[in-house]
Amino acid sequence: MSMNPKLSISTFILLLLLIPAFSSSSDDLEQLLAVDEQLEEDRPEHQQSEAETVSKAQRIVLELTGDNAKRAIDGNEFVLVLGYAPWCGRSADLMPRFSEAATGLKEIGSPVLMAKIDGDRYGKVASELEIKGFPTLLLFVNGTSQAYTGGFSAEDIVTWVQKMTGAPIITVNSLDEAQRFLNKYHTFVVGFFHKFEGSEYNEFVKAAKSDNEIQFVETSDRDVAKLLFAELKTSDTVFIGLVKTEAERYTAYDGTYKMEKLLEFLGNNKFPLITRLTESNTVWVYSSPVKLQVMIFSKADVFQNLAQSLEVLARKFKSKLMFIYVDITNENLAMPFLTLFGIDHANKTVVAAFDNNLNSKYLLESDPSPSNIEDFCSGLADGIVSRYYRSEPVPDNENASIVTVVGKTFDELVLHSRENVLLEVHTPWCVNCEAMSKQVLKLAKHFKGFENLVFARIDASANEHAKLQVDDFPTILLYKSGEKEKPLKLSTKLSAKDMAVFINEELKSKDGSARDEL
Repeated sequence: MSMNPKLSISTFILLLLLIPAFSSSSDDLEQLLAVDEQLEEDRPEHQQSEAETVSKAQRIVLELTGDNAKRAIDGNEFVLVLGYAPWCGRSADLMPRFSEAATGLKEIGSPVLMAKIDGDRYGKVASELEIKGFPTLLLFVNGTSQAYTGGFSAEDIVTWVQKMTGAPIITVNSLDEAQRFLNKYHTFVVGFFHKFEGSEYNEFVKAAKSDNEIQFVETSDRDVAKLLFAELKTSDTVFIGLVKTEAERYTAYDGTYKMEKLLEFLGNNKFPLITRLTESNTVWVYSSPVKLQVMIFSKADVFQNLAQSLEVLARKFKSKLMFIYVDITNENLAMPFLTLFGIDHANKTVVAAFDNNLNSKYLLESDPSPSNIEDFCSGLADGIVSRYYRSEPVPDNENASIVTVVGKTFDELVLHSRENVLLEVHTPWCVNCEAMSKQVLKLAKHFKGFENLVFARIDASANEHAKLQVDDFPTILLYKSGEKEKPLKLSTKLSAKDMAVFINEELKSKDGSARDEL
């Protein structure tokens, strides 16, 4: 019997992670960096190209091998390791960000050793480090590993590492320090307190320690706070706000000063009004506490025409709906979602939604105009939009010995039909379905003319229905007249003869008739 690998939104949220590299000792590394820095100082500024800067950053990351991996991890309190493979596209995307993060951490004096290992070349060592895919990021603390759970920009990596290995809050005392902070961090939580004490401040510290994604910064200087959060009001004596680099740049916290409420505020506000989905942020997006997510699949130029109206909707439905943009020309990213709606080729805008709590999906089937999108979103927020179930076009079943059922006709032909219905549920990829189909065809011929019995089949890979929840294929269900809510499941290990006996036993009491055995 073939098992169905269940398709749901969560299936598409697995594309992590990383782990840095190591080659020689820490002393060797410092010597190399000293030489690099002297060369940079001696070279005219205009000759220091971006490529050279990247090259220097990459040299900060040490390459682990079979010879030095254990020594590197056991000899350092903190080691962040990126496990990669040369052929892995996601590894290639992450590598420069990882190197940039290594540079940033070095500049702020972080004790973390950044290292990477070619898991393809050094498979045994990678396996011993528990690197099971690429890219993978692991933080080793005194030789014990823990999974990386942050984002995948250089800033995200720096923030996560700092949170896990250093102080959870950066203290800024002057305008110069604030400006340097703004040059490094683009998303952060700012806390303004006259004194770093008291219940409000203690809850702020607790939240900073509990959150490992966003950098927290504190100050007791109002001018500094105003530079960090431009919309700070002069009447504020205690203030907490979130700063982001997007249309909704400043968001002030106005709840009670409790850690749980602060974390809830961050969860609801840390994402952009409209999040652009990428290969590297799907896990981050799925972690959002807002589980009802509206996805707009379109080309970039078309999306730009919708962006302003969508931002208005995102503000209106904040904490209820999360808005996500997916470039429809990126088939690797878009198609796994669109195929769940039976869309194999898409060249026009599609608006859909997923409820990750209920594992349900919804589709805007009318023209995706701003007004229709707003109606769709309002219905989602109010819980009145019907779930979407895939369906093939309605087929012509005239003179068919086995009726083909699709999603749209399941109610009519199975649940609401007065006849008893023997339904074969199959999929094209099921290795045992073809043999079962032959048995069902044999049964259909045997029972031809049998009163009140219909043979039917449905392709579960292309058709869905709320009352058809099947996990393995093939599945044979007998829907008895008057008892359609509780279909009987026939064992697929039965022979055609045994199935015929079963059908006779179940139906003869009502029909008063039976068909001789095969």
